[in-house]
Amino acid sequence: MTAQPVVGVVTGASSGIGRATAHLLAGRGAHLTLIARGRGPLEETAIECRAAGAASVHVMTVDVGDSEALEAAIREIQSTHGRIDVAVQSAGVVAYGPFVDIPAEVFDGVLRVNVLGSANLARSVLPGMRERGRGSFVLIGSVIGAIAVPQMSPYVVSKWAIRSLARELQLENRDCRGVNVTCVTPGSVDTPIYLQAANYDGHVGRPPPPVVSPERAARAVIRAIDRPRRTVDVGAANKVMRAGFTLLPRVFDALVGPLFSVTGRDQARATPGPGNVFESQAALNRVHGEQGSSVVATARAVGAKAGKPPRRDDEPT
Repeated sequence: MTAQPVVGVVTGASSGIGRATAHLLAGRGAHLTLIARGRGPLEETAIECRAAGAASVHVMTVDVGDSEALEAAIREIQSTHGRIDVAVQSAGVVAYGPFVDIPAEVFDGVLRVNVLGSANLARSVLPGMRERGRGSFVLIGSVIGAIAVPQMSPYVVSKWAIRSLARELQLENRDCRGVNVTCVTPGSVDTPIYLQAANYDGHVGRPPPPVVSPERAARAVIRAIDRPRRTVDVGAANKVMRAGFTLLPRVFDALVGPLFSVTGRDQARATPGPGNVFESQAALNRVHGEQGSSVVATARAVGAKAGKPPRRDDEPT
């Protein structure tokens, strides 16, 4: 008997980890629905997914923070395909700046997309998965959801909330063994999110090293679907950072500010503004980010000089 293609939903599919995840699911012949706020980049992702082998691709321009619009979209998908096997919540936005300088509406906007968007998707897809007795729901968290860094308060708060939401959903779905909830927790990832961020810091943000590729994070999502676990970590430094934050809080606090100023900020000046918190920035939506690419290239060059071959993005992790 031939297995049916997976029916998958990916939010934030126009950029970064979401777009890379859509590519991998497409390569498995899935029926895909791609969700984001901007149609142009979504259509580009759809073309890439069809070329990669997706059984079908549908794009929906929906703001995950709009619970009614997202619920209507999920109902349409379920009506078309009869089910949703996999849902990946990758939509997310960032804001830089001191807490007191970030406008209240921007702070709230980050939480609306990152936290309420995650809750809205869970509320829309989990009942159907529970009714069928199987399904995978994957949240994209962050190592920042277990530590603190300066100048990113709304993002840090949102990722702590996502980690908490994942644990709550895991607890409440223990009675349904076939329904799995996983939080994928990458460290720094080379995506455009830093370039698109709201900024009240004065400098363009960038991912502090060590930086991983969106493809590597996407492979972690696929692992979470294939071999469900509560958490899938992505990044060599994650355990060290969590241990420092928990076991040596004073040392961590003394170091993280200066280190973040050097490694998490670019020399380029940033014009104050809300970035993509309230609306899509189509021109910057792609898989990789410019700032992270330079860091990755430098790291690989150093590795090559040390006699280590550069790691390919298609290698397993």
